Amino acid sequence: MAFHRFESIEAQYLVPDLSTSRGPVIEGDYIWFCLVTKPAGTGSELHYHPNELLIFPTAGKLNAVVGKDRRIVGPGTFVHAPAFARHSMRAAEDADLEYLYIKDKTWTVVGLAVDERVPEKALSIAEINALHAKGGAALGKRGDEATRHREKGESQIIIDGIDDCYQRMIDGFDAPVPSSTRETWNHGQRMAFGFIDAPPEAGAGLGPVTPAAHEIFAIVLRGRALVQLGDERRTLAAGDVVHARRGERFAMAPDAGGARYAMVRSTPWLERKMDQMSDDEREQSRLHNRAN
Repeated sequence: MAFHRFESIEAQYLVPDLSTSRGPVIEGDYIWFCLVTKPAGTGSELHYHPNELLIFPTAGKLNAVVGKDRRIVGPGTFVHAPAFARHSMRAAEDADLEYLYIKDKTWTVVGLAVDERVPEKALSIAEINALHAKGGAALGKRGDEATRHREKGESQIIIDGIDDCYQRMIDGFDAPVPSSTRETWNHGQRMAFGFIDAPPEAGAGLGPVTPAAHEIFAIVLRGRALVQLGDERRTLAAGDVVHARRGERFAMAPDAGGARYAMVRSTPWLERKMDQMSDDEREQSRLHNRAN
């Protein structure tokens, strides 16, 4: 399935023993694309994971830590957590938080405690939620026989030497519509995140429809956007998500009324890494390549 709306997908706890994060998950070939919500004043303990994490708040305020850098940011500021970087994402006290939560698929969505080494076999979302249902993986609980096993040994967490991970792409979602199209990209090692804001005058129809060089997810945040995927052409409204697999014919552009949308795409590094993973590496990470 290539077209989605998050409210039509069942929400799950992503790491219930480390975080209050809950939301629907769309699984691609190389990327996990999620929309996370957290009640005001709640969030995650400091933790890490072997995959890269991209965060983009869409509502509320995010109290974020990456490495040693703590900042409070709102919609329009992109946050990047490199692989293995210590981080925490919490909702400010005054409002619930919502944000795009995007990870590469070299590891599952489930993160690791700061004092835990990377295990011989990752937990899947289904497995961590099954523990949560038994009462042994609730946030802050330890010692219950149903709590997940934590691998002993040296943690691979990175705390020091992390560069600036915060990038303001727009002052806020209430900022005036620009008079010309604004397109900003942040390129991580494994994924690239783009923010496109276009005025009504920018809507000139779709350009060439060409095979996608990389896997792409896009979500419309304001207005309407035109999309062609393969032989299917659609007009997407706010909240609509499109998923283009690598090699599929794809084009996207703002409609005549203008649009604001976010995109993420895989990088050649990620594609090579996953395409060349050994059977043992794939088993450790609990991965497969079946898209939704």
